[in-house]
Amino acid sequence: MKIVSIVGARPQFIKAAAVSRLLRQQATEILVHTGQHYDPNMSAVFFDELEIHAPEYHLGVGSGSHGAQTGEMLVRIEEVLLKEMPDWVLVYGDTNSTLAGALAASKLHIRVVHVEAGLRSFNRRMPEEINRILADHLSNLLFCPSDIAAQHLAREGIIQGVHVVGDVMADTLLFAAQRASQRSSTLKKLGLTPGGYLLATVHRAENTDQPDRLRSILQAFAMIQELVIFPIHPRTRYRIADLQLQNLLDGSQVRLIEPLGYLDMVRLEQSARMIITDSGGIQKEAYWLKVPCITLRDETEWVETVENGWNCLAGADRHTIAHMAQTFQPPADQPVLYGDGLAAPRIIEQLLALSSG
Repeated sequence: MKIVSIVGARPQFIKAAAVSRLLRQQATEILVHTGQHYDPNMSAVFFDELEIHAPEYHLGVGSGSHGAQTGEMLVRIEEVLLKEMPDWVLVYGDTNSTLAGALAASKLHIRVVHVEAGLRSFNRRMPEEINRILADHLSNLLFCPSDIAAQHLAREGIIQGVHVVGDVMADTLLFAAQRASQRSSTLKKLGLTPGGYLLATVHRAENTDQPDRLRSILQAFAMIQELVIFPIHPRTRYRIADLQLQNLLDGSQVRLIEPLGYLDMVRLEQSARMIITDSGGIQKEAYWLKVPCITLRDETEWVETVENGWNCLAGADRHTIAHMAQTFQPPADQPVLYGDGLAAPRIIEQLLALSSG
C-alpha cells in the first residue's frame, strides 16, 4: 500500500506525527510538504521534535492569496501524484493544503482519506470552513474525532466510509507532554513560573485581516492586569506593523515572543493560568491539559469544549475578553473528549483492512 500524505501547516505536522510514525511501519508513505508554513519555528522544528520523517517532497509554495496559494499547490501536488500514483492520498484538517490535496487526488481518481473530518463552525466566511466541507465531500474515507462530527456528515448525506476514531492530536499530545516537561527549558528562559501568566495566540484571518477586530483584541490584552505571553504568528506581526497598532500594547504587561516549537509551546500551555486563542488545535490542547480557555471567535467547531464549561467564546470584544480573563472558571469535573489517544492505530487498521480487501 502506498499513501501520499499532504501537510503544510503547523496543526497538520502535529496531526501527521501520530499517524506517520505508525504508517511507515506497515506501508509506504510519501510525505509532501506544501510549504504553506515555511518559517523554521513553524515548520522544521516540528519535524525534529515530533520525530516526523523528512518530507520526500517540499513544494515551497509559501504564502499568497487563497486562490493563488491553493492553485499553485494544486498544480504541484498533481505533478507528485502523477509520478507516484499512490493507492490513497491522506489529508488533514482544513487548510488550503487540505483542499488542494483532496482536489488534486479526486481529479486523478485516487482515493482520498480525510483525517479530522466532519467539523463544522457553520460560518462560511471562514476559509477553513469551505476547505473542510469540500474536502469531506471529495473524500472516500473520513475519520472523525467525535460523534458530533459524524452527525454533521450524515446531515450532509455522507454516510459511507465514515469512522469515529478520536482525535490524532490527542495521540501526539500524549507523546509530547511528558517530553515537554522533561526537555523544554522555555519557562526558565522566559523567567516564568507555573500559573503566573496567561498565554495568547492570534492567527486566523477573521481576526488578523479585520482591523477593528485585531485592534480590539490587542486592546483587550493590554487591559488584562496580568502577564500575557504572546508568541506572535508572522502574519499577525505583519498586520500589527502594517496597521501601526504596536502602540496599543505600550505600558501593558503583554510580552511578545517569537513562534515556538511544539515542545516549548506545550510547556507554556501546561503551565499557563489561562489560554486565550483563536486556534482550534490549542482549544483542544487546553482542554486536555486542563487549562481554562477563552476563544477569540464567535463560534467554534469544537463545541464540546464549550458545552463542558472549559472553553468560552469571547469574539473580539475587548471588554468581554478582559472580563472573562478575570472571571472565567471551569467546573471541577471534566469529561473525556475526542478519544483516548489511540486514534492513529484505528486509522491505520482501517486503511490496511480496506487495502487488503
